[in-house]
Amino acid sequence: MSRNAKINSLLLLAVVLLAVLPLVLGLGDHKEEPFTGADTEAQTAITEIKPDYEPWFSPLYEPPSGEIESALFALQAAIGAGVLAYYFGLRRGRRQGEERALAQAGGPATAPEAAPRGAEDPTAREV
Repeated sequence: MSRNAKINSLLLLAVVLLAVLPLVLGLGDHKEEPFTGADTEAQTAITEIKPDYEPWFSPLYEPPSGEIESALFALQAAIGAGVLAYYFGLRRGRRQGEERALAQAGGPATAPEAAPRGAEDPTAREV
């Protein structure tokens, strides 16, 4: 098993443990809604400390139901994951292109691989 595979396996195990351990250990059993968000927890704490507190502003958009709110949150997470995947894919592609260019420039003189139509330089094509 390669070093990267070991690291990826350990990271996957850590993510699974972070998701499963709170459920197995019963960390939220004493609460009515055990796994509510931080906003709800903060609102409850503020109300307990100062019951007459009034927020400074109200939300610009209040979803009509919890399901829509969850869907919007999932959409936000998917867009963020897409942006990160694009960035890391772009970095990897550039690195691989640089490695190929260095290998072709520094390696023995060989016949260039068949380039796609319109490509003037075989080292400049996208992978």
